[in-house]
Amino acid sequence: MATVDGTVAGFIMVMGDEVEQVYVSAAHRGTGVADVLMGEAERQVRANGHRKSWLAVVAGNARARAFYERAGWRDEGPFDYSAVTEREPILVPCRRYTRDV
Repeated sequence: MATVDGTVAGFIMVMGDEVEQVYVSAAHRGTGVADVLMGEAERQVRANGHRKSWLAVVAGNARARAFYERAGWRDEGPFDYSAVTEREPILVPCRRYTRDV
C-alpha cells in the first residue's frame, strides 16, 4: 500500500506471477505513485521465484494500457480472464500484458 500524507494513494495485490490488482486513487494519478507500486509488484513477483510477470487489463481501459506500455509491459493480445464469483466464474474480455522481471 502507498500512502501520501497519511492518505491511501494506492495499492497492489500480487499472486504468484500475476499482478492481480493495481489501484491508484484519482487524486494521486500522474504523481509517480503508480511507478512505485509497479516496481514493488515486480519485486514481489521476482521474490515469488518468477522471471516473468503478467496482468490483465480490460481492453477499453486505454489509460491503464498506455501506462503499462510506457513502463515496458508488452501486450500479448486478447484473452478471457476468469473472474471468480460466489456462483460460477465470469469470463471478462481482457488484454494480457507481460514483463520480464
